[in-house]
Amino acid sequence: MSLIANLRRAGIAVGFSSLETLSVSFSKIMPDNLSSLYWTTRVTLIKREPDLVTFDQVFRAVFGEAHGQLDPHARRNSLTAPQTDEDVFAPLPGGAGASDEEAHAAWASTPRTVAGAPDVDDDRFALPERLPSTLVGLADVPFPAFDAGDLELLALWLHDALANWPMKRSRRVTPHHAGRRVALRPTMERARRTGFEPIHVVRTLQVEKPRRVVMLCDVSQSMESHAMAYLHLMRAAAVNVDAEVFAFATTLTRLTTVLKLQSLDVAIEQATSTVVDRYGGTRIASNIRALLRSRYGGCLRGAIVLVASDGWDSEPPEAMTAAMARLKRRAHRVLWLNPRAAAPGFQPLVGSMAAALPFCDEFMPADTIGELADVVRAIRATI
Repeated sequence: MSLIANLRRAGIAVGFSSLETLSVSFSKIMPDNLSSLYWTTRVTLIKREPDLVTFDQVFRAVFGEAHGQLDPHARRNSLTAPQTDEDVFAPLPGGAGASDEEAHAAWASTPRTVAGAPDVDDDRFALPERLPSTLVGLADVPFPAFDAGDLELLALWLHDALANWPMKRSRRVTPHHAGRRVALRPTMERARRTGFEPIHVVRTLQVEKPRRVVMLCDVSQSMESHAMAYLHLMRAAAVNVDAEVFAFATTLTRLTTVLKLQSLDVAIEQATSTVVDRYGGTRIASNIRALLRSRYGGCLRGAIVLVASDGWDSEPPEAMTAAMARLKRRAHRVLWLNPRAAAPGFQPLVGSMAAALPFCDEFMPADTIGELADVVRAIRATI
């Protein structure tokens, strides 16, 4: 489609999700005039306010001057050329020469009905304003481009995304009418009241609990641009599913306690100050061995282990092979998150990364919110 290609060449990120939404819209209601086509493509393809001006320019270039009367947010003055009845749009506040506050109000405001207001023949009150989701707009933005506000949105999303976690059956049982096993002792205890006739049969059901989670995050120099985003992922895991989280560069640092603090800002600040060797060298194999030997090594049994690292290691690949083999035998599943894996033509050819790959159940990119959503879905699919 010429419009899509020109939008991408103009610098507007049009993802596959937007194209799918546009396709669904066309399958339900096919635009029968230029005005409907404009609004359908604008609402489904544009996610950011700054892209509106570029979109209008590209739309004008693709469909010619016939759409010159479309002035949805009145960033330009109304034209005086002849107009058709179906292509008339009354100017909204924030026209050409308006201040930034007025232009922003034109973008953010939605049509509303006021009780007792006089009838006004104005087409702008009939145009629904669908505000794009800020989170959807950030879905394909790499983590190194995030600012403080974007990281806060990421933290809020992770807190909700990790609320539901895979469960596993424990050894404990509890009385339940849907249980398949008969609890002999409670049943006989009740039978004492009925002449030792088991009238009331007590059944038990195994108690389910969240599967244990252990996350190791690389905070070396090569991971500096992604460390803060992964720190929010570690906090969400520690708060929601009682996970054990560790950061490592040359040494291993446990961050579970500090990341569970109620205040997000205080938790991130203390975690940052606790890791004294961040943005330095990397010793992945040594830190995995240190975790296996530590008092927290038992937490790895039957756990979902997340390793977030680009695989750059200063130790020989043989050390990584031995450490990952021990980790794989103890863990339920091992997921390796590599922010470089999303790059076109990427292949895990680094010595340590290639040595660790055979012991990973999943090798996934984790450079954007969309890719982290895939990671969450993969974890939820764990049995």
